[in-house]
Amino acid sequence: MRRIFCFIALLGLLPIPASAWGLTGHYLISTAAAQRLPDEVPAFMRSPAAIAELGALGPELDRSKGSGQPHDADLDPGHYVDLGDDGKIEGVVELDSLPTSRGDYDTKLRGANTNEYAQGYLPYALLDGWEQVRTDFAIWRVEQVGENKAASGDDRAWFAKDRALREILTLRDIGVWGHYVGDASQPLHVTYHFNGWGKFPNPNSYSMSTSLHSQFESGFVRANASLAGVLAHVRPYAPCNCTIQQETAAYLRATWSQVVPLYVLEKRLGFSSAQPETVEFMQARLGDGATAFRDLIVEAWRQSADVKVGYPRGLTPKDAEAGTAIPARGLFGD
Repeated sequence: MRRIFCFIALLGLLPIPASAWGLTGHYLISTAAAQRLPDEVPAFMRSPAAIAELGALGPELDRSKGSGQPHDADLDPGHYVDLGDDGKIEGVVELDSLPTSRGDYDTKLRGANTNEYAQGYLPYALLDGWEQVRTDFAIWRVEQVGENKAASGDDRAWFAKDRALREILTLRDIGVWGHYVGDASQPLHVTYHFNGWGKFPNPNSYSMSTSLHSQFESGFVRANASLAGVLAHVRPYAPCNCTIQQETAAYLRATWSQVVPLYVLEKRLGFSSAQPETVEFMQARLGDGATAFRDLIVEAWRQSADVKVGYPRGLTPKDAEAGTAIPARGLFGD
């Protein structure tokens, strides 16, 4: 615990890169989401140590930038998606009807003389990470049953050991994936007006500054955001009752709706100094990120009950927990 909190304190001493929300914003989003997890989520996710770890992992994908090639070229486009003023990606892909895979997405964009690396693939980073977390939860649930009910003592001991490892992996997967969820709450990460209005019709004379992106999400956040301010904007959990694709599209669309309001605020007040209205806008966006992160974790937990795990993939947590099938070590290999 002491090591984790010392690490978090050191984050404040590091330079903030020009990437979504900077270290400060991502730490606040992840910490606020972790603090608002409901009791139905396993206890290992809600301990003080777990909350601290999730907060510390929030900035991880920005801290790893600059690792080299192909690392950066492959991963950096996962942090954004360039929606146009029509709400579409390059006029050909709609959020409500995303192609099933990144391969199909890239193929469709190439038909419009662009590609997923130019336009960004943030929706797929959200979806891929969520599916991994759902599977992590499913494995943990089956192994918890195996730890208590497997036929042999050796199997029970193996499940206990592997279940403890799964908790470490799950926290890591959630913590790193949460960075993308946080990115998706930053309006300048879901628009082709990502750093000044750019070479597009600009009848309202919005900012053309190519430093707007970093000014808003890094320096302004670091100087004015607070955990209490972000927590004040975390809404109560409300189930989507929809597919993860629909929930992802709705989240990105809600963030995209804040692009013009951001430019209007910048034009009226700027982000060089704190104004009540601009600080409120910024912390509301961070709160949106924390709300979405918390909600997606809960959805992954709830939907994990029906995910088949093991080889062959034939046992669900629902069956294991109901006692209709008892996990054996061989389910996960010898």
